[in-house]
Amino acid sequence: MTDQSFEAMRRAMVASQLRTTGVNDPRVIAAMGAVPRERFVPDERRASAYADLVVPLGGGRALNPPMTLGRLLTEARLKGDERALVVGAATGYGAAVLARLAVSVVALEEDARLAAAAGEALAGTGVELVKGPLAKGHAAGAPYDFVLIDGAVEHVPERIIQQVVDGGKIALALLDQGVSRLCVGRVISGAFGATAYSDAAAAVLPGFEKPRAFNF
Repeated sequence: MTDQSFEAMRRAMVASQLRTTGVNDPRVIAAMGAVPRERFVPDERRASAYADLVVPLGGGRALNPPMTLGRLLTEARLKGDERALVVGAATGYGAAVLARLAVSVVALEEDARLAAAAGEALAGTGVELVKGPLAKGHAAGAPYDFVLIDGAVEHVPERIIQQVVDGGKIALALLDQGVSRLCVGRVISGAFGATAYSDAAAAVLPGFEKPRAFNF
């Protein structure tokens, strides 16, 4: 496929997937309309890079659909001066989009293969790529004004909450009985609270299982 074909697909994504599903922040639309998503998917899946689907990346990991990312970033209502962390960067697409909306972005990935792909795809974006366990966040770069957990999780670990400034925001897809629900909430006095506002498909991130209650 040609660059012109991908540009046409990107415009179609904006028109049919974003504008029609509540992605109405002009900055988010402009960012997603500018980042070439085809660079962040495996070569064999480039033709479907802009489909409204979870894109498998191998090893049990996947890339969120464009609409899921767009709605999270729209609901986050970023001002543009935030220091941001992306947890579960995968190949880096979410971080590349966020880099156009925040003053600085750290992208955290624990899978060596995905981190290598992200390193290539994120070249020139200004995103700082770091490697480490996703559920631990990246304390060395804290505190953050905004954290994007780029996937579906059962809960937000305390370690990540502690890396957010008071009044800062966390955006994620929360797994609730097998359904992923989009949430954006704030950290206030060290506690995180969020309300789900929409169901959406999202790639499940490993290592965020909710602690199980002890049973005798």
